[in-house]
Amino acid sequence: MMRLEAHLGEKLEKPDAGYVRQVTGFAIGGVPPVGHAQALEALIDPDLLQYERIYAAAGTPFALFALSPEELLALTGGRVVALKSD
Repeated sequence: MMRLEAHLGEKLEKPDAGYVRQVTGFAIGGVPPVGHAQALEALIDPDLLQYERIYAAAGTPFALFALSPEELLALTGGRVVALKSD
């Protein structure tokens, strides 16, 4: 988390379930990458780009949808950000 904090320039905390639902409109375990109650910045792990298909939560803990990494980037307007150590 320290690399992410350095990248964003702010201290981060793990949100509780109530905060996640308030900000996204979804329960933890089912938060999709789009359709949030508030605009959120999406940071995409570059390792996802190696896959032809990836799966994202679809609004409940019991639903997923498939898409390509390129579709994820286009849908979210996300930024690819490498944060893991070498």
